[in-house]
Amino acid sequence: MLKDKVRALLEAALQEDLSLFLIDFSVTLDNKIKVIIDGDQGVTVQDCMKISRAIEHNLDREEEDFSLEVASAGAAAPMVMPRQYKKNIGRKLEVNSLGDTFEGNLTDVTENGIILEWKAREPKPIGKGKVTVRKKKEIGFADINEAKVILKF
Repeated sequence: MLKDKVRALLEAALQEDLSLFLIDFSVTLDNKIKVIIDGDQGVTVQDCMKISRAIEHNLDREEEDFSLEVASAGAAAPMVMPRQYKKNIGRKLEVNSLGDTFEGNLTDVTENGIILEWKAREPKPIGKGKVTVRKKKEIGFADINEAKVILKF
């Protein structure tokens, strides 16, 4: 019952700011509520507070004791929804797909997948030495096992 009530409150709060979306939501047997959100322009502390308050202020601790955690997906967390890829266009990704791993710049997101581009050194077709070539790979969402943004410091 608590899970259904929290889900309804969460959906109402997310409807108030359509740039935010749900990544993960769980309620354990001991009433630990965990909400992971992301946003088209990222997630601020204020966004997390807004969602937290929308849930917490509408639940009665006298009825049921609970703990609540609302957090952003995190920069190093794998992407799980197509909507997350769009905000990362232009960034370098590491994508594990069908047993292969690709590193490249995310150049586009289509309805069915993503397009990565990168430079690689390959042997010259004729003669000795290597030449730099541009590679491009379209990967369907269904074929992505895991995709992460590569952070540079």
